[in-house]
Amino acid sequence: MVREATKQRIGTLTLWAGRLEGGMAPELAAMSISLGFDQQLGLVDVLGSAAHVRGLGRTGILSDEETQTLLSALEQVTGELSSGSFVFVESDEDIHTAVERRVTEIAGPVGGKLHTGRSRNDQVATDLRLWSRGALLDVAASVLALQRVLSARASEAGSVYLPGYTHLQRAQPVLLSHHLAAHCWAFSRDVDRLLASVHRLNVSPLGAGALAGSSLPLDPDGVAEELGFAKRFDNSMDAVSDRDFVAEALFDIALVGLHCSRLGEEIVLFTSEEFGFFTLDNAYATGSSMLPQKKNADIGELARGKSGRLIGDLVGFLATMKSLPLSYNRDLQEDKEPLFDAVRQIRLVLDALTGLYATVAWSEETMARAADESMSGAIDLAEYLVKQGMPFRQAHGVVAGIVTEALEKGVPLGGLVEAHEELGPDAAALLAPGRSVANRQSPGGTGPAAVEEQLNDLGLQIQTDAERMEALVARWSSKN
Repeated sequence: MVREATKQRIGTLTLWAGRLEGGMAPELAAMSISLGFDQQLGLVDVLGSAAHVRGLGRTGILSDEETQTLLSALEQVTGELSSGSFVFVESDEDIHTAVERRVTEIAGPVGGKLHTGRSRNDQVATDLRLWSRGALLDVAASVLALQRVLSARASEAGSVYLPGYTHLQRAQPVLLSHHLAAHCWAFSRDVDRLLASVHRLNVSPLGAGALAGSSLPLDPDGVAEELGFAKRFDNSMDAVSDRDFVAEALFDIALVGLHCSRLGEEIVLFTSEEFGFFTLDNAYATGSSMLPQKKNADIGELARGKSGRLIGDLVGFLATMKSLPLSYNRDLQEDKEPLFDAVRQIRLVLDALTGLYATVAWSEETMARAADESMSGAIDLAEYLVKQGMPFRQAHGVVAGIVTEALEKGVPLGGLVEAHEELGPDAAALLAPGRSVANRQSPGGTGPAAVEEQLNDLGLQIQTDAERMEALVARWSSKN
């Protein structure tokens, strides 16, 4: 017996209405209709449609009058979408249907020619590439903004130092500027990946049709150039089924999220009373609903948590893509929500961390006291012996023995070093506060001279990446 609910067909005017009579069953409509999340493709859909129309005009498929009528209607739709006055109706299955429906309302019967030589398959792929191009550049801009703040705070830190950690155990003292710059270099790789992904996705699918191209004399090269794409597709089947660019974007964003999570973890640790290195500005901290004394680093915890969500977006999409046969499959509708979510979430995280690090205060005294714990200079003692000609493995053993003796006897390390026949007062002086950081000389290390050079290089890298990004934005802005 057919369920009564399935008899209540949805009155959606589908693009395949000529083939299948009646509307969609409500259960199918609930799964199929994507307008709830793909509305944000509206402006790029109009942009792609306008380029498509001009291409049809250039090849004579549309008359000059028809071309102008459609372009005028699309311009009106752009205004309505931008102002928020665009009215969606029940028959709008997705943003693409909505735009075409509205164009036909404005232009009349000629609106039925808007989709000439085009399939929903190449149309959607084009829209998503256009949207992704802009979105990834926006993410890159947010990463650069965070880098600038971290770099500025690193320069401001000067000679301030803190313990450097391995295995979350105190290892060696490092300049705070060196520590902050380390995060910046990771984000520089993120920016490079984002821009590289933009370069690879900058290929136009328009003209591929459903999967095999068209018998009409289309102009895919001209349309690609007008939309700022580097080239048109090489293979029509690949063009409509390729979502590598979505997977790349999700990976790039997930890795940015991991780097943000590391910042968040440090904020949580360093603002705790157990560390006491950092103090959050009140505007970037939260309290407790029960405990009056609390000042919580929620931003750091949320940054950690969002990274799991971003990884989920990536892994979920990869699972969707595996085993799909060529060419287009409706599974690909699942490409948008994880991408939209990832872009939205990472920008929230980046903006919040940028504000936090612009305002965070640090306790120079607390960090120095932790860093100056005498055991942290043990490697300096070993290297002192190396300079005297002792093999490193032997020097390591000598110092390890002294450290063990100091711990077992509960005596200061410095006294044992000073009394040691192979070390003495000169070696004991290496344990003085701040001496270990000053001793570092190797390029890229935490020594003052090396860090000064590094910060200069970092500033140049940030500027170079910003110029690369701005050149891309300017190029496409001039096209559209």
